[in-house]
Amino acid sequence: VHVAAGARVEEKKEGAITPREKDYSQWYLDVISEAQLIENSPVKGCMVIRPTGMAIWESLRDELDRRIKATGTQNAYFPLFIPQSFLSKEAEHVDGFAKECAVVTHHRLRVDPDGKGLEPDPDSKLEEPLIVRPTSETMIWYMFKNWIQSHRDLPLKINQWANVVRWELRTRPFLRSAEFLWQEGHTAHATAGDALETAEAMLGQYAEVARDLLAIPVIPGRKSDIERFAGASETFTIEAMMQNGWALQAGTSHFLGQNFAKAFDVQFTNDREEREFVWATSWGVSTRLLGALIMTHSDDNGLVLPPKVAPTQVVIIPIVKAQGGEEVMECVEELAARLRAAGIRVAIDDRPNMRPGAKYYHWERRGVPFRMEIGARDLKKGAAFCAKRHDGSKAPLQIKDVESGEWLDVGAQVQGELDKIQAELLEAATQRRDEKMYRVETYDEMKAQLEKEEYGFFLVPWAANDENEDAIKDDCKATIRCYPLDMQSEADGKTCFYSGKPATHMAIFARAY
Repeated sequence: VHVAAGARVEEKKEGAITPREKDYSQWYLDVISEAQLIENSPVKGCMVIRPTGMAIWESLRDELDRRIKATGTQNAYFPLFIPQSFLSKEAEHVDGFAKECAVVTHHRLRVDPDGKGLEPDPDSKLEEPLIVRPTSETMIWYMFKNWIQSHRDLPLKINQWANVVRWELRTRPFLRSAEFLWQEGHTAHATAGDALETAEAMLGQYAEVARDLLAIPVIPGRKSDIERFAGASETFTIEAMMQNGWALQAGTSHFLGQNFAKAFDVQFTNDREEREFVWATSWGVSTRLLGALIMTHSDDNGLVLPPKVAPTQVVIIPIVKAQGGEEVMECVEELAARLRAAGIRVAIDDRPNMRPGAKYYHWERRGVPFRMEIGARDLKKGAAFCAKRHDGSKAPLQIKDVESGEWLDVGAQVQGELDKIQAELLEAATQRRDEKMYRVETYDEMKAQLEKEEYGFFLVPWAANDENEDAIKDDCKATIRCYPLDMQSEADGKTCFYSGKPATHMAIFARAY
């Protein structure tokens, strides 16, 4: 990718980024704006995802799609519009989404009688209102009834990449918007054990993608009854900690039991020639993960991206003066070709009439992990001067043998540097999370710490009780993020930090987005 020479050049400073310590929420918005990831649309609560933001989503989507298909799941597509009666079939499900649904009541417009605009044509009122897809369980289970007859049809595993609409009143880019992109997997099984195993396996896939692609350490866990997905028997989650100590739900996987099968009468004939209801799962992640990515790694200078998900991994900036410019550009083009041959995503910034410092600033704001500068003096040394975005470190990198002029294996060298950056970002994020993982003995300790804005994950023994959970949320705005899957044995013999009763779980409480 070249930055076109004719592109509009702005030498002026693009805009200050509010420091995290001053206003974390504004910092987040500033980072997104400066990196040109999204832009507000004319529709309140809906975002325009710009090319850089979309490229990050595509990297995530491609890796997840590969993993999903490896489980035997197939992609399909289902309608955007869902009959209102479908949502009514599963009572708990409809109650969970009713307040967020956008509803279509007419199928055409007409010029209003005054001739000053458009209005719904009264003659086009639909016999039944249609819901704009908030999630697809109901539509998919309507179709599953047609597709499942015998145990030989099971398991049935379907995934959909789509947009969904949930009419949020308070929106925040990537984290909460009226429309967003996601994938939603839906599976049907002959036994509860198979379904539960699938739900847990997909949670593991999400945790691996967060760690290995996005360099985000997450805690896999099970949701409390209050936080469980509407219509699910169990909800599993991966919870990530942002730099300010707040939690973000990064992905969920649900064991639906037989709730939707019974609502839509999806039965199969088992190997004993008996009719049974199928067992189900659903699971999904969304563009919300991009918000997690931004808040996990970025700094007061702008976006920081892990190399594996960065649309541009390396930017090469030629330092060209009046003499020797052609030789420098030949070297830059050859370097870029060698890096691309090694599978590295490269941009050359050869925009004229723009100082090198302004180019550094441009790419820093956009989170490009590795910068290489080559000028006439670098050529004589057979080197490129390099800078890493995540820690600001700078050092020369030998690209040619000085005596022979032969090219070294620059692809392997640069890939090695990118791998180090990826590992260091994960290590730093893990260390931050672990430093803010608090074990407290009493509720008063947690509340006092939250009142001082010392946020983090509070791992506590807990006696499950909906009323107490609601009381804590009302009192200090902390919620149970999950019951960590690998920590539940610690609850044995302990008493609840809130009620003093015997603990049933180890729970993580936190403020959350």
